[in-house]
Amino acid sequence: MKTINLIFDWSEVWALLIPILALLINKNKEQYFRPIIVYVFLAFFINLFADVIADFKKPLGFPEYFQTNSFLYNIHSIVRFSCFSTFFLMLKHPFFPRFKKGIQVLGFVFTIIYFYFENFNNPNHISGDFLAIEAFLLLIYCLFYFHHKLRDDRYKTLLSADFYIVLGLSIYVVVNFFVFLFYIPMIENDPNLANRMWNVHNIAFIIFCIFIAKAFYTHKTLYAV
Repeated sequence: MKTINLIFDWSEVWALLIPILALLINKNKEQYFRPIIVYVFLAFFINLFADVIADFKKPLGFPEYFQTNSFLYNIHSIVRFSCFSTFFLMLKHPFFPRFKKGIQVLGFVFTIIYFYFENFNNPNHISGDFLAIEAFLLLIYCLFYFHHKLRDDRYKTLLSADFYIVLGLSIYVVVNFFVFLFYIPMIENDPNLANRMWNVHNIAFIIFCIFIAKAFYTHKTLYAV
């Protein structure tokens, strides 16, 4: 049981090796993959550092600021939103480019305002509300993507690389919107339940990484630049 828990605890690191390996094997250089590639590598190192802090902060004698890894989850959230909102901007969707850019600007403005009032490195828990809002904004992108793709006749004959990326992202944000939203109340009322629910997050993250890897193997695209 401890081994299974350890595997799940570190899934935010090893799961990213799946798309990294797919990328190294396939070496797909499509322009619209660039923000996704940046995300995969940055997320790997951010999550690696986060898990090292979680498991080895005392043996390694980290300074006080690095006794918690909540700031890394916030950095990861900002990186994820930046990379995937840029990815959506690079797709030639029928819906207005200003709308997509507006969501991106809204996300950055919200980040500044949120952390003006909240601790960026909360010593007690992750910033659940912040992560939930990020997931919600990415979900808006995904919903508009699927809305327009379902109206496209080409959808019936072609599953494109961008489709697999958005599908994986959709699964991740839909599942984890509720995990993030209720994570802090769960920690305060039932820490064991919170730990079990985080495994749900980890499973969704693994699925997310698998779909990104699938996208790296799929050259066809409908909307990419």
